[in-house]
Amino acid sequence: MNPQADSGYDPRMKTDPDHSKVVTLTIAVEEAGQRVDNFLLKTLKGVPKSHVYRILRKGEVRVNKGRIKAEYRLNVGDLLRIPPIRVAERESPQGPHPRAVAEIEATILYEDNRLLVLNKPSGVAVHGGSGVSFGVIELLRASRPDAPFLELCHRLDRDTSGCLVLAKRRSALRAFQELMREDKVDKRYLALVRGEWSGGKRYIDAPLRKNQLASGERMVRVAPDGKPSLSLFMPRECYVGSTLMEVQLITGRTHQVRVHSAHSGHPIAGDDKYGDDDFNREMAAKGLKRLFLHAASLRFQLPEQPPLELHAPLEGALEGLLQRLEKR
Repeated sequence: MNPQADSGYDPRMKTDPDHSKVVTLTIAVEEAGQRVDNFLLKTLKGVPKSHVYRILRKGEVRVNKGRIKAEYRLNVGDLLRIPPIRVAERESPQGPHPRAVAEIEATILYEDNRLLVLNKPSGVAVHGGSGVSFGVIELLRASRPDAPFLELCHRLDRDTSGCLVLAKRRSALRAFQELMREDKVDKRYLALVRGEWSGGKRYIDAPLRKNQLASGERMVRVAPDGKPSLSLFMPRECYVGSTLMEVQLITGRTHQVRVHSAHSGHPIAGDDKYGDDDFNREMAAKGLKRLFLHAASLRFQLPEQPPLELHAPLEGALEGLLQRLEKR
């Protein structure tokens, strides 16, 4: 996972959005330490990767008036010269609708000078692509065109709602991702699962491996040669035929809660990939129109910062469904 790779965003390039003139950028503190090739690939929208490496090889990209190689790491205060670049004319994409921008702004739970955390709605992708024009990151950048830096710290599936963290500084992005790698971010989910859970809290320790089907669909399976994956399942409320679970992710694998739920014999309501069709139809008849999986809370501490604990409330439709279910 690399949120930096999907950026292509630098407001300073507004001075030459078509890349037809020489542009000189001064490298800021938050940009230092990157390889120059990675910086250019992210900054030059629409420019083929092969062209970026060509101008580097030919010495047309200069740092402090000198030639540099692709692996050069940028320093604070470096003057980076980007030459004129001719790219094929493309139709300018239409920006996101102002209503969509306003709606995503309304979901912000917390913001300071380093981080922004929102309660991502279900059905909204974290970034554009795969048939989605605008995701969370594009919408927030549209609402903050002068922000010098804004990147996803992690991801949530499109159909999953809840806590999503974005970094407003590169140092905060690196720090949060380091916490993620060290499993020092306490992530709790709420999931409505099939069946009545018994035995109290339980660890699900099942390695996960990504697979691609012949159709091209990506699936995650429990497999002995998969990556170590550990979840703690804790029942919150038991209903007739279903249970509301709190799930703590000890590791953070793709689709971990969904696959571990199904592996335990208690698939998540509304899950059309790993779930149970009969249970899904039963819950749909009661009004469920989405995957019942919600990133309810996050707890972590960035270096030299106080601990941060954030909670995202369930949307009204999910709360309404729980109220209609018969408790045991």
